[in-house]
Amino acid sequence: MIVRFLLIALSLLPLAVSAAPLSNQLKHHPSPYLAMHATDPVAWQDWNAAAVERARREGKLLYISVGYFSCHWCHVMQRESYKNQDIARFLNRHFVPVKVDRELESALDARLIEFAERTRGTSGWPLNVFVTPEGHPVYAALYLPPAEFKQVLERLQGLWAKDRASLERLAREEAARGLTPPPAPAKASSLIEEALAQADFIHGGFGEQSKFPMAPQLQALLAQQAAKSNPRLEELLTLTLDNMANLGLYDHLGGGFFRYTVDPSWKTPHFEKMLYDNALLARVYLHAAAVLHAPRYETLARATLDFMARDMRGSDGALIASLSAVDDKNIEGGYYLWSNEALAAALTEREAQAYRLVYGMQDAAPFEAGYLPLRVLTASEAAKRLGVEASDVEKLLTQASDKLRAVRAKRGLPRDAKLLAGWNGLALTAFAEAARVTNEPRYHEVANGIQKYLANTLWDGKVLKRAVDKGRAVGAVALEDYAYVAQGLLEWARLTNEARDYETARAVATAAWRQFYSERGWRLSGATLIQADADEVAIADGPLPSPSAVLIEASLVLSEKTGDAALKKTARAALEKGKTAVRQDAFWNATHARLLN
Repeated sequence: MIVRFLLIALSLLPLAVSAAPLSNQLKHHPSPYLAMHATDPVAWQDWNAAAVERARREGKLLYISVGYFSCHWCHVMQRESYKNQDIARFLNRHFVPVKVDRELESALDARLIEFAERTRGTSGWPLNVFVTPEGHPVYAALYLPPAEFKQVLERLQGLWAKDRASLERLAREEAARGLTPPPAPAKASSLIEEALAQADFIHGGFGEQSKFPMAPQLQALLAQQAAKSNPRLEELLTLTLDNMANLGLYDHLGGGFFRYTVDPSWKTPHFEKMLYDNALLARVYLHAAAVLHAPRYETLARATLDFMARDMRGSDGALIASLSAVDDKNIEGGYYLWSNEALAAALTEREAQAYRLVYGMQDAAPFEAGYLPLRVLTASEAAKRLGVEASDVEKLLTQASDKLRAVRAKRGLPRDAKLLAGWNGLALTAFAEAARVTNEPRYHEVANGIQKYLANTLWDGKVLKRAVDKGRAVGAVALEDYAYVAQGLLEWARLTNEARDYETARAVATAAWRQFYSERGWRLSGATLIQADADEVAIADGPLPSPSAVLIEASLVLSEKTGDAALKKTARAALEKGKTAVRQDAFWNATHARLLN
């Protein structure tokens, strides 16, 4: 196995280097994540053909480090390793170091994530992948402490210098294995069967370690429940949605969801807030309110939309990418956490007593910086313990929350202000649907701003841009951008019922089919510099829904609305082509499975 082969390599040999030194290319980069690495002593290159050509010319491995602005461990690795002069000198001498903002290069990120999962069994960010000059990934690592990171660098450099041919051969073989589809299971199972088999009926959600919202699966399961009621599935959905909303995944003071929790009981979040999570979960809770006949879920959907409109709306009308996990003092979660001293200074004794009781702040603080509010009791339950009326508790909680919000407003939280096509497509879908369902003018207003930015700034009538900076395209547009924007424009057209809006959505969808689909299947992006890509008959769900499934669904609706028979034929054929693969792994292809059902 390639990983074992690399890790047991002990020999180190010097490698001849180019006389022309590398220099850091990230100064003034429009990506906040890349710009923050401009002062690193590492000679970071931007991801482009020139960096790959340099690796080929000099016979060096590419070191591709992928991360994003709101990622806590990306900041830690920068501070510990990329600011380290000794490590930087070694990287600059023996590798071509490339820094990538995963939010601008989503297809590249997906390919490297897939490689890491296949060879390591795990993935995440920062994601650091060594790639041959021919474009074959050879070894992946996540966060590493400085000493361990330096050791990996030395081993890879030594192995490359000693036996480059063998390493290249192993990388090609590993790439070929990645193109081979996994064996089919003996028996296909349904989405519900797979979901219930993986479900955590103690805490809700799926899995036994970290807990992610898994919005695509929840959305598909809600559709199944709407079609045919299943008591066991309803129990799982209710448990999951309640714990996600009541515990640590949700920000009880400001609204909005964090990206995931590191524990199975939903209490300890990674504190970044992503636009895509909140857009997807707003729709999940909006649908859950109707399917499960639970008005509390619509209240939560509205609160999530209001958070996005208040805290993530940019001056151009579109929504920004994320809010950082670390505050302006470089404390993870510091913006959201409360020390005993801060609570005492902000609240009266009675307010503090009620708030601590309801929000689980009575035992020792679980974080170094203090407590994160978790809704562990209802007002009625707290009232019984305090010997007062529930209305008195509600009043104290409202007073306390208002005061804590005022204190928190004075804290600093870095923002990644990129306006990304795909993620704004998801946001447009959420706001336009909410405007149609709730008749709230404020949601219509936000949706209108997003639609104008997508249709007038990022779409020129033929080509979509992932993002722009001063009129210049930034990042590599991908299938997900076209799919999510087409879906968002479709939902906007449903709201306005204007023929021109349906035509705009159809034009984007048609361009997506032309650029990303062929008889062989789907491509995540157009041109690629990495040899780790293969056409797929169906793209699986991840934290975001399958872009192939989203585009198929939007295209089927648009074909009916616009009378485009060719679009309908293409979409139906693609859905049918992926049917076998989807049914062999319905849980991870939940969005596709929902369409088939």
